[in-house]
Amino acid sequence: MKAPFKIVIPARYASSRLPGKPLLDLNGQPMIQHVYQCALKAGAEQVVVATDDKRIGDAVKAFDGEVCMTSTQHQSGTDRLAEVAQQYHWPDETIVVNLQGDEPLTPASLLQQVAENLQQYPQAGMATLSTPLCELDEVMDPNIVKVVRNHQGMAMYFSRASIPWHRDEGHNLCAQHISVYQRHLGIYAYRVSFLKHYTDMPPCELEHIEKLEQLRALYHGTFIHVEQARELPGPGIDTPDDVEKVSQLLSSISSRHL
Repeated sequence: MKAPFKIVIPARYASSRLPGKPLLDLNGQPMIQHVYQCALKAGAEQVVVATDDKRIGDAVKAFDGEVCMTSTQHQSGTDRLAEVAQQYHWPDETIVVNLQGDEPLTPASLLQQVAENLQQYPQAGMATLSTPLCELDEVMDPNIVKVVRNHQGMAMYFSRASIPWHRDEGHNLCAQHISVYQRHLGIYAYRVSFLKHYTDMPPCELEHIEKLEQLRALYHGTFIHVEQARELPGPGIDTPDDVEKVSQLLSSISSRHL
């Protein structure tokens, strides 16, 4: 049975590498419009763009999308989602999926999967996804977040480090042991009851060290369910080079559906 859920797309104008990123032109449309269209394909009850910038809000309204203007003081996308849930008075049991505003190639199946996972595990406040790491250099890359799960599929820890660390091989890790490593994907589902609680959780040192906000939830005892993604997501946009790559992929997808 499919879980009913809502999708919120946090979108900030400020970006250290790509200012105005949600409004970048991708094949004649702002990126935020492509992301919104991804969300619509997932069958959510409601899709909302959460932003603190009028320029983004105006762009969303221009393509008849739904926008929620939020505070400029939020430190994370999760805090922004919590404000949206509060503004809309969503009930505690509502499932909210967070779709990043720079992920225009996210398959609808992943948004559905993470919502369904959270519905199936009532003890979890959050759910997220992972994919296997296949290359040794990815295991060692601090820009790729790794996750370790327990036997129930609950997250034990997230890190930029190579976890688990192979005691005997270390940096000489061989290919036969790589199967245990999982890359964390930044797709989350939350219960509104958790979002209300999250805003009261003080940040923890682990979160500051790793620069990973999900560690705050783990530190304060929240269960996070992690399942392997049904399919691989497309690349997101973090650098100017990514813009051209994603534009070409979007063109290819459009041509296949003509």
